[in-house]
Amino acid sequence: MFDLQKRLDTLKTNFEATWQKLEIDLKLADMQSLEEEVAIPEIWNNPDNAREKTTQLAGLHDELDPWLLLKTQIKDISELMALGDDSLLDEFSGQLDAMEECFAGLRQALRFTGKYDHNDAILRITAGAGGTEAMDWAGMLERMYLRWAERNHVKVQILDRVAGEEAGIKTCVMEMCGPNLYGKLKSEHGTHRLVRLSPFNADHLRQTSFALVEVLPVIRDDSEVQIDPKDLRIDVYHSGGHGGQSVNTTNSAVRITHLPTNTVVAIQNERSQLQNKEKAMEILRGKLQQMMQEQNAESVDKLRAGESASWGQQIRNYVLHPYKLVKDTRTKYEENDAEAVLDGKIDNFIEAFLDN
Repeated sequence: MFDLQKRLDTLKTNFEATWQKLEIDLKLADMQSLEEEVAIPEIWNNPDNAREKTTQLAGLHDELDPWLLLKTQIKDISELMALGDDSLLDEFSGQLDAMEECFAGLRQALRFTGKYDHNDAILRITAGAGGTEAMDWAGMLERMYLRWAERNHVKVQILDRVAGEEAGIKTCVMEMCGPNLYGKLKSEHGTHRLVRLSPFNADHLRQTSFALVEVLPVIRDDSEVQIDPKDLRIDVYHSGGHGGQSVNTTNSAVRITHLPTNTVVAIQNERSQLQNKEKAMEILRGKLQQMMQEQNAESVDKLRAGESASWGQQIRNYVLHPYKLVKDTRTKYEENDAEAVLDGKIDNFIEAFLDN
């Protein structure tokens, strides 16, 4: 019983320290406040706001419910062990094993300590130079991330998508919602390089293609990234893609240009111009925040004009010929099963980046 008590005391100490470090009490207060808000029927007078609040609440439940359950389990086993019944030693040992394993998994949240690590994420995939080859490669990456999201039960909304003329995509912008999404996916930010035998030429030659993956935090609060309205040029135009009623018949598409940095964001998938503008501003805030990190700038007005350095950051090579290998250039982690990686099994690359 002494050894089990020592293990339990260690678990309690580590649990309390982690609880404090992750500021779970503050998050519980936020969760309670959101529960009170969504319980008011009038909140649905503004459906967009109501959906945003319920999504935030669901995310907090996903993050905090496992911690609350483990806290209850620790309390229960502490009370039982205090009774000193040696006939339950094996049962106590098994329960402690399970709780220690659970805590080890929950502690992974300690790796998400960045300011925006707990936010949802925007992924923007852009085909590099190379025509159809590059667009097909960008489409393969789009599928890879959608498969990853499906495997991890992550909610995805396609905000903008421009298909290639023959294959793949020119660009795709998607919003992913879930716990610690930006913290997990920021490892994917940079240039992805593919080497394979080309399926698009008669000689079946070896081809190298590039695509840029930008990973941006979703920043809904406009006070977090201060943008002077005078620095914005906002253009509206007809949407060009598939759409429902009114999407292609009104000037609902929005293009926002941040003039000092020449940063352009265009969104056309929502039904209304207002919705597209809101989404475009979310993405613009994320892009400017990413540029602030890259340039070590303290504020938006300190940013230098020009393109982000992202194209110069080649982060991963996908080789399909003459051998099969996917290798991260930063962590040196590699896998031989390239097909599995392209089917969405990228968690090991994410873990290697977080542990690096």
